[in-house]
Amino acid sequence: MKVSLSWLKNYISVDKSIDDLADALTMAGLEVESVSDRYSYLSTVVIGRVVEIKTHPNSDKLKLCNVDVGEQVVSVVCGAPNVKNGILAPCALPGTIFPNGTMLEKCSIRGEVSEGMLCSDVELGLGANSYGIMELEEGFAVGEKLHQALSLSDPVLEIDLTPNRPDCLSLIGTAREIAALQATKLTRPEISLLESDEDITKFTSVTILNPDLCPRYSARLVFDVKIAPSPFWLRDRLVSVGLKPINNIVDVTNFVMMETGQPLHAFDFDRLAKNKIVVRTAKKGEKLTTLDRKQRLLSQEMLMICDGEKPVALAGVMGGLNSEIKQATTRILLESAYFDPVCIRKTSKKTGLATDASHRFERGTDPNGTIFALNRATQLIAEICGGNIIGDTIDEYPKPVPDRVITLSVGSANRRLGTKLSQSDIKKYLSSIEFKVKKIDDDQLRVVPPSFRVDISRFEDLVEEIARLYGYNHIETTFPLIQAKAVRPSKKIDSRYHIKRLLVGLDFTETITYSFINKLSCDRLELKSNDQKRRLINILNPIAEDQSVLRTSLIPGLLETMHYNMAMQNKNLKLFEIGNVFFNTGKEDSQPDEVEMLAGLWTGNRMDDSWLSKGKNCDFYDIKGAVEALLRNLRITNVRFTRMRPEDCCYTKPGHTAQLFVQNKSIGIIGEVLPKVLKNYDLKQQAYIFELNIDNLIEFIPDIKSAKPLPKFPSTSRDITLIVDKDIEAFNIIKSVEVLNENLVENLYLFDVYEGSPIPAGKKSISLRITYRSAFETLEDEMINFLHKNITDRLIKEFNAILPA
Repeated sequence: MKVSLSWLKNYISVDKSIDDLADALTMAGLEVESVSDRYSYLSTVVIGRVVEIKTHPNSDKLKLCNVDVGEQVVSVVCGAPNVKNGILAPCALPGTIFPNGTMLEKCSIRGEVSEGMLCSDVELGLGANSYGIMELEEGFAVGEKLHQALSLSDPVLEIDLTPNRPDCLSLIGTAREIAALQATKLTRPEISLLESDEDITKFTSVTILNPDLCPRYSARLVFDVKIAPSPFWLRDRLVSVGLKPINNIVDVTNFVMMETGQPLHAFDFDRLAKNKIVVRTAKKGEKLTTLDRKQRLLSQEMLMICDGEKPVALAGVMGGLNSEIKQATTRILLESAYFDPVCIRKTSKKTGLATDASHRFERGTDPNGTIFALNRATQLIAEICGGNIIGDTIDEYPKPVPDRVITLSVGSANRRLGTKLSQSDIKKYLSSIEFKVKKIDDDQLRVVPPSFRVDISRFEDLVEEIARLYGYNHIETTFPLIQAKAVRPSKKIDSRYHIKRLLVGLDFTETITYSFINKLSCDRLELKSNDQKRRLINILNPIAEDQSVLRTSLIPGLLETMHYNMAMQNKNLKLFEIGNVFFNTGKEDSQPDEVEMLAGLWTGNRMDDSWLSKGKNCDFYDIKGAVEALLRNLRITNVRFTRMRPEDCCYTKPGHTAQLFVQNKSIGIIGEVLPKVLKNYDLKQQAYIFELNIDNLIEFIPDIKSAKPLPKFPSTSRDITLIVDKDIEAFNIIKSVEVLNENLVENLYLFDVYEGSPIPAGKKSISLRITYRSAFETLEDEMINFLHKNITDRLIKEFNAILPA
């Protein structure tokens, strides 16, 4: 929406600078996108004095003029009859863009160079005189820019209105907002009509057949009009807001639309069959040629303005060619109506016609503003076109729009806004934009919004109006009253994030696979018939055949990811995934059992090849070390790895699979993937996996972190080598030492296992290293040797071990 400041001042006295006005409107919710001066094109037009005139050698009508433009004298070819020596006139220099869009360039006219142009009023858009060049009075400085010399300045505001503010799609609407911001009075144009004694009902009638789509239709007749170009002031007003002048009748309707926001349409009354108006929807197969000279096939939901026989306009969108104003038109019927916004929007979209009228109608015009706009246009037509106004008005209003009554609580409004406005303050703000406000009691007000504010219907709308009129920048910033104590995130969420971070730190890459897997995955994993992982849940409408069941394990997804990466020659992989697995409960219409699992896979080299060393394949102990590092960093203690029975191994290799326990509760397994399973997934490279139950694992993550001081005294180490039965697990030996709970034992770990000669068959050698340290003194060898011997003797006795020879 473009608003010319000079036009705006017809309705209100603006006491702000243009920049302050733009800021105030923006803060009030009418965002000003840009401010420009409509006379800025005159910056390359200067005041020139004609100092010499010569006859053009190649033309009888043209003259060669030397024009002083201040810093230089330029040669101008001119054909104006009133050019003479010593005259002051506007001289446009090369680069000037005229109002009609043409650009002036240095050129040759009939063989003579012209370095400028002496301009007329019309060419500069400053008047209607086109007889000759514009003559200026003495007293102006030669070379001065024309717009500065004549004080020509008319700032134009371009306002980006939101769809809920159609009331500001007019000069009066914008002026109303400024009046409220300045606390000044809005001046509307005075209307005085000199009507004939004839009654309009003797000449025409209006019938509304679809009152839901056209609640109101007003009309007037003006006879004996003369079609001609509009006076300069009217054309100038339209040009200032970006509209193109056409003729005096059409220009008046466009002027009033921009002034009031109410679209109008003028029909050639003599071209209306039976001289009547019928408002109805289109009939099946009906056609209309609109003013853009395109024939349009009408649909039955489109609202039409018809005469006694045929459609003559697309209601609220565009008039028909069969009733347009022509040069010979002498009698006109003026239309001012209120149409259903939804109907107009649908018609506009379906026909692809977006006009200034449809833009306003589809957002909502003022149903009670039709008569004012109609009378305003009638007055201007009579003044400009010399018409005879037929007495009275036709105003069909079968479905009056009722008032919207809203009860406003001052206390609730202040609580909502965080303000302390009094009842009188609120009444003043709302009254300034023409709301009817009446006091009910000390807290409540009865508010009736004006009919042109189609966006106001509830308490919250009123609060928004109060806020923007009071000024958003005047509302103090407040913060919600919340407890300073932060709520600790869920332990499960926090732990899941911590686990992911640790595994990434261990050089694993997270993968995310579908929860839907192939129904054959259980067979590919070589699961036994009674394995709980075969409790599958079928998908009723699977997106693909290989995604027909919910997964019961994360391992198929990791193996398929490994297969994909192998095909891409990515052979060194460390992957992990955290996700839910789903088990069928066997009960009809019941939700599945969901368990959150963590699974990982390691395949390929332990580390990439480098100049330092050649890559070695990873093995069971690599992935076991990764799991140990994860649990250690999660501060989980009492972890036990024990060999899994061969009959319990499914998709892992017997003898190369361990089960994990924490405080005697199973949390998962680690092991080498069974070669047959690898073959089922078309994999030829060894792979190692771990699978942990997240729900069980999180249970053992401590909530409290503990610390102890750094030791002050040195440590010392002693080794124990025992020959024990081959089936004895090293973990049990280590555990036997730990249960002694000896204060001087700081650390204990396995550093060697050996089988073979000279160790007897069925036996193995296990070597442990024990670190001793005291927190209070330096240990003597005698004390350490005594303690070490006691531990050794206990282990020999408990595990029937012998010392090596």
